[in-house]
Amino acid sequence: MKKIFERTQIGKMSLKNRLVRGATWENLAEYDGRMTEKLSTLYGELAQGGVGMIITGYAFVMPDEQPNPGMMGISDDKFIEQYKALTDMVHEHDCRIAMQIAYGGSQTNYRVDERTIWGPSEIPDPAFGVTPVPMTKAEINDLVIAYGNAAQRVEAAGFDGVEIHAAHGYLLSQFLTPHTNRRTDEYGGSIENRSRILVEVYAEIRRRVGDFPVFLKINAEDFIEDGLTFEDSMYVAKLFDTLGIDILDISGGTFASGKKIPCRGKISGPEKEAYHAQYAARIAEEVSVTVLVSGGIRTPQVIENVLNTTGIQLVGMARPLLAEPELPNRWLSGDEGSPKCISCNGCFSPKPKGSYPCVLRPYVAFEA
Repeated sequence: MKKIFERTQIGKMSLKNRLVRGATWENLAEYDGRMTEKLSTLYGELAQGGVGMIITGYAFVMPDEQPNPGMMGISDDKFIEQYKALTDMVHEHDCRIAMQIAYGGSQTNYRVDERTIWGPSEIPDPAFGVTPVPMTKAEINDLVIAYGNAAQRVEAAGFDGVEIHAAHGYLLSQFLTPHTNRRTDEYGGSIENRSRILVEVYAEIRRRVGDFPVFLKINAEDFIEDGLTFEDSMYVAKLFDTLGIDILDISGGTFASGKKIPCRGKISGPEKEAYHAQYAARIAEEVSVTVLVSGGIRTPQVIENVLNTTGIQLVGMARPLLAEPELPNRWLSGDEGSPKCISCNGCFSPKPKGSYPCVLRPYVAFEA
């Protein structure tokens, strides 16, 4: 029987429990991606709060590409030293930390008139309407190298793993999705071709970091017309299982998915939690790699059910830990009362630069 609070070995990593803080955009980094005291404070609270592993908000791999303001950066060696201080601090609390790395693409409204935005094809983003410039093969190679450079910096900075973000409608997700990938070369058409860039990114990362833990975040489905299907997602999962990925992080949806966006609202009871678990469970049946699932998970009872009725090994939460970083320790102490998070998605709403992401904690530690 799997327990939430038991030490778990995932390859080279030893986790003190099965709870993972899923990646989320905090809007607390400097404009150029550097850490701030406020962002360090947030991660310190998470580490002290008892979660087994933190996956950071996505960090940009190329200096002129940010889908949102206030993102962390990993596009230059200058970031390594400041992240060493972060990883050392997190490790003091017996907590692991991985960095999520990403290229955003056309799912953005940030500085769109000031930069060239790449995409697989000249198709407007279904949520934001931004039309990207189709990537040449040379540009694809440049991006692959940028991912490899970024992963090498992640390892050098003392992180415990690196996560490739290929979900939620960002660039690598756009290549996987027929709706936005209309290419007729070796990067378009079949799911084998649409996943080619992802395979190349992974191969370059492995070449750079060896057996350093590498995770892959993918959608189970896009939940949009002509989007990634579950069958295609299963193909990608099985492929990366054979390639040696360490963790498959299963999510779903994009910002064009209506009520099935990645961060669904109004999670008012257990029946509305874990809305990607049914897909992750089917994937876990078909692969040997560790499967992590996220999406609307709020209560220990639901987590225990997911862990013990499926092959899923790890469970991710994001919004509840912004509202209540100490939630894992509260559960461990025996207090399993309702979480503070009300699934309002206020953490995605525009706020003054440097404000705490959760609307339920507007004054915490950030007044100075």
